[in-house]
Parts: sequence; structure tokens; C-alpha cells
Amino acid sequence: MDFKELQKEVYQNKINKGFNVTDLNMEFCCAYGELGEAYSAWLKKKDDLGEELADVVIFLMGISEILGLDLGEEIKHKIEKNKTRVYKNIDGVPYRIKG
Repeated sequence: MDFKELQKEVYQNKINKGFNVTDLNMEFCCAYGELGEAYSAWLKKKDDLGEELADVVIFLMGISEILGLDLGEEIKHKIEKNKTRVYKNIDGVPYRIKG
């Protein structure tokens, strides 16, 4: 199954289970909450870190489908864009200077 199909499956599951598909503010907040759970799992070295990261991606896929965006294509585009960016390391911190 490709990324776009997974994105559609995530959205359909939300519909089937009666989850929100209209309140984008709530969806962004839930995605933020899931990222917090993933961070907590990482800090505490819990076994469910992968599952928590998956929850973050699932929420982003749902948001993308609601907005009519192909998240997989957006990711590919962003990876290519990042390849052309130039950074300068200043005091151990990379700063973007081009792109």
C-alpha cells in the first residue's frame, strides 16, 4: 500500500469510527498531544515509542486528507528542497544561509 492509500485509509477509519473530520483546530491539538506522548515515551525509554510516533503520523495523515493534501508528495518535495539548502555552523548551531 502506498502513502496516499494509507492516508485515505486513515481518513476512512476516522469516518467509520465517528471521529472528528471537520474541526482542524482539534486535529492539530491532538497531533500536538500525540507528539508530546512520543516525547515522553522517548524520555522514559518506554517500549511504545514507535506506536506513539505512528500516532503522530496518523494524525498528520488525517489532517492532510481533510485538507486535500497528498502528504507523501509533500514530504518528497520537502526532502528535495532540503537537499539544496546551505547551512553555516555558528557556535555548534546550523543556520540556513541559502534556500
